[in-house]
Amino acid sequence: METTLNISGMTCGHCVASVTEELEAIDGVDNVSVDLNAGGISTAVVTSSRTLSPVELGEAVAEAGYLVVEPSA
Repeated sequence: METTLNISGMTCGHCVASVTEELEAIDGVDNVSVDLNAGGISTAVVTSSRTLSPVELGEAVAEAGYLVVEPSA
């Protein structure tokens, strides 16, 4: 399963590493790919073997110091 997250506040490679580490720590996550858009909305694609709740994904991103946001229309 793939889940795409929109994340605000990321500005550098360290941000990517922090978010990736927190998301990979979730049980069932197989892979995390982050596309950094410094100063804008970055995207993270999380591949997992089970359905992941938006709450646990949001908490992991928040633990890294960033915020999951809804895509703008």
